Amino acid sequence: MTRRRRLLAGAAAVLAAALGLVALDRLRPPPLARAAVVSPVVLARDGAMLRAFTTAEGNWRLAAGPADVDPLFLAMLLAYEDRRFRSHPGVDPLAVVRAAGQWLAAGRVVSGASTLTMQAARLLEPRSRTLWAKLVEAARAVQIERRLDKDAILGLYLTLAPYGGNIEGVRAAARIYFGKEPAALRPAEAALLVALPQSPSRLRPDRHPEAARTARDKVLARMVDAGVIDAATAAEAVAEPVPERRFAMPFHAPHLAVGLVAENPGAARIATTIDLRLQRQVEALAAREAATLDPEASLAAIVVDNRTRAIVAHVGSPDLFAAARDGAVDMTQAVRSPGSALKPFIYAMAFDAVKLAPGTLIDDRPTRFGGYAPSNFDHGFRGRVTASEALQLSLNVPAVAVLDRLGPQRFASHLADLGVRLRSRDPHAAPSLPLALGGVGVTLTELCGLYAALAADGSYAAPHVRPGEDRPTAMLVGPAAAHAVTRILQDAPAPPGLPPAAIGQGRLLAMKTGTSYGYRDAWAFGWDRAFTVGVWTGRPDGTPVPGRWGIVTAAPILAKLFDLLPPPPMAPPAATATAPGDFVPRAAALRRLGPRGPAAPVISFPPDGATVRWRGDAVPLIVEGGRPPLRWLVDGRPLDSGDVGPRRPPAWLPGGRGFAQLTVVDADGRGDTATVRID
Repeated sequence: MTRRRRLLAGAAAVLAAALGLVALDRLRPPPLARAAVVSPVVLARDGAMLRAFTTAEGNWRLAAGPADVDPLFLAMLLAYEDRRFRSHPGVDPLAVVRAAGQWLAAGRVVSGASTLTMQAARLLEPRSRTLWAKLVEAARAVQIERRLDKDAILGLYLTLAPYGGNIEGVRAAARIYFGKEPAALRPAEAALLVALPQSPSRLRPDRHPEAARTARDKVLARMVDAGVIDAATAAEAVAEPVPERRFAMPFHAPHLAVGLVAENPGAARIATTIDLRLQRQVEALAAREAATLDPEASLAAIVVDNRTRAIVAHVGSPDLFAAARDGAVDMTQAVRSPGSALKPFIYAMAFDAVKLAPGTLIDDRPTRFGGYAPSNFDHGFRGRVTASEALQLSLNVPAVAVLDRLGPQRFASHLADLGVRLRSRDPHAAPSLPLALGGVGVTLTELCGLYAALAADGSYAAPHVRPGEDRPTAMLVGPAAAHAVTRILQDAPAPPGLPPAAIGQGRLLAMKTGTSYGYRDAWAFGWDRAFTVGVWTGRPDGTPVPGRWGIVTAAPILAKLFDLLPPPPMAPPAATATAPGDFVPRAAALRRLGPRGPAAPVISFPPDGATVRWRGDAVPLIVEGGRPPLRWLVDGRPLDSGDVGPRRPPAWLPGGRGFAQLTVVDADGRGDTATVRID
């Protein structure tokens, strides 16, 4: 073979080998995806960790990169493991030559030649430590270097390096051994974390503290020789003890975190709107209050920022692991009977539809609405009360009468349009009057959203916990109706033993409680301009808890929660320009509201305070309710048309311009009066 042919054959062989390596590189790329399988982490609004979860293999593995760790740790790591990391192509030829020379001279392995890239390759694809495995790691290191930059390669090592037991990666190690993020490591801590991956089982500080200390001190000595730290810093670090116990990973808002991880499979980081400081305080309060409840009772609480409708604190139960309390059940999402907690929205919608005013008189007496005969919580009746008083005292008969006037289907449909579905035992049953007293199911989160709407001029948006997921808004009621209900409930009786000034540090706070049938659910809701808070207590399995109702069980907890919150801003809300009395001149038939059936008569036309445009013809007089026969009087004198009924409206011919007082009286002596102006 001629020289030229030999050169061509050699070149062809080299080319074939190169093409083979390229083909092999594409056919067998490094398994980089393993580094993406990390522990899901749920974060508070400031980026702090609320809760982390182990991987499917049961390991703590938190994603990490160079920006997540202290620069001194990186300097120690590179000086100790791979001084030429920034310059070599994945394999360090000088380290290979040094290791081979030491092996030949000593007859045994004195030092390895593994670079950080080769170690990352081994972490991605674990193998037994053999010569063949080293060759494969070297090839994989070259492949990795072709695909990733140096910082990304460091990220592989920082995420996957073993630190003993089920701890992988520097972030998990710093959290578990030191209770902090690796960005805040002291020199002694950084040196220990550099040493541990050398032999993670043998050097675990929680099991072998002396071995861990020796390894750490060796790293510190090497760092002095390498000029990374000075002798004084090393001496201070050597004097520090090594950790002999593991810190627990953060465990806040556990129910919320479980739900978010389930909704976002594969996500490494899940941001939330939770305020970590407040969350800790609310959780601690919930644990203390749970100790005062029955052993099988639980509680749940939510705090909503009224401005953004973001959930800033969330407690699904006081103890996730309390089996007797069914602690794993998130009671903020459980469908429960609201008791009287829906009443404010019934009144608000009635105000908004101009079917009621705060001063409207309502009869609180034994009444049947068809086959339904509600009674009050204390089984007593108070006679004639205003709508404001009825709501403040949470009277049942007036609430049902208002819902009867408003229409239960209309009420439920409007809530459904907002996304709040009232559930009943029979999903096909039409909404009916018992929903006014809790004859439906709803969740604590949904109720908090509705109450936050009252605090925000009637504008509703579903509470959210993910930043940037602000929900679209819709009107629950108009600003005037929302403000009227808020004003009414600001003057509601305080819980027993708590003077009004004790609620929310004396802030202007509106509050409503509720208790479901059989004392199964006790609720309390409160709101000011800044926050809405909801509390539920009861047994998750629905067992009655006699003697535990909203105003004595949930309301005191609500007051303590408001004590944790900052005071609201001083600027008044826009709705304060509209007083509850503004409803009166707008409304027809608002002076008195009686039950259906033998209701008290109410003049519906002309309404009280109206101005009648008169052209000389007769004015019809229309009345709702009353038991015939009905008698009309004008300015105290009987109307000439005599006895009339609802189907035979009289015709009143005014005597001229000016004011007139119209009165109607039914067979039971009940009456109504309207003063009108003829123009």
